[in-house]
Amino acid sequence: MSTAPLHLYIGSKNLSSWSLRPWLAMSHAGVPFEEHVIPYELPDWVDRVAQHSPTRKVPVLRHGDLVVWESLAICEHVAEAFPEARLWPEGREARAVARAVSCEMHAGFADLRRELPMDIARRYPRPDVSAGAARDVARVLEIFRDCRARFGQGGPFLFGAFSIADAMFAPVVTRLLSYDVEIDEVARVYAVVITSLPAMARWSSAAAEEVERNPHIRAPAGSSYTTAAAARP
Repeated sequence: MSTAPLHLYIGSKNLSSWSLRPWLAMSHAGVPFEEHVIPYELPDWVDRVAQHSPTRKVPVLRHGDLVVWESLAICEHVAEAFPEARLWPEGREARAVARAVSCEMHAGFADLRRELPMDIARRYPRPDVSAGAARDVARVLEIFRDCRARFGQGGPFLFGAFSIADAMFAPVVTRLLSYDVEIDEVARVYAVVITSLPAMARWSSAAAEEVERNPHIRAPAGSSYTTAAAARP
């Protein structure tokens, strides 16, 4: 495995949920990397990202000559490169379920993403959502309850200790809070756990500073951020 430094290129901390996922996994685990923020408000944002990412989207990781351009793949690469970080559960069954829910988060929940886009620094009145988004929320809460009940005895996270699964669901936790979504006690406790992480607090503080500097910041076309008209955050 390359001993070259890791460089993580990300977008807006207030809006880019896919950037948050590997950043949080790496930051919480103490994996050393250099952060490169490419602000969405730059007029040449897509061109700047294209210098680093073959998909012209964020996040993207550079590790020596290796380029990894997708959030879950970045997390998997880091887990292999830094096994001491223990980014997947140690138990075989727990690890399988952690990968399953992480992939489900990666590939699903389109209505939730579209109707409740990540906006960490702002708070909104509880919106009326579609039946599809309501089902997505219900499924998220079901995942939280199931993982905590089956695998959470060793700590406060979905699988006891922090794992990639927590990084994958952290942006959803911020959505539940930003839009005052009705949640159960398991989700409330888990939301406190996630938002209280020092790394998450640093990210949220940077997100608030972004909004203060530019309250009208919006993701450009072609980014990985979801607006009401786009399907992916």
